[in-house]
Amino acid sequence: MTKRQLGYVLMALGITAVLGLLAVDWVGAGKFSGIGPTQKLALGAAGLVILVGLTLWPLGDRPA
Repeated sequence: MTKRQLGYVLMALGITAVLGLLAVDWVGAGKFSGIGPTQKLALGAAGLVILVGLTLWPLGDRPA
């Protein structure tokens, strides 16, 4: 697995997590009307995973 492939995987996981968290809010699960504090933390963690994936992407075909 190359660093570029690992970056793609991390970005896909982060984007899937963000979409899943927003889908939970859209469905209406939970007591908050909007994004709650736990969702904000999870969105921040997903954003961090996406950022790590973006930093690995330009490193190319080096082994991970």
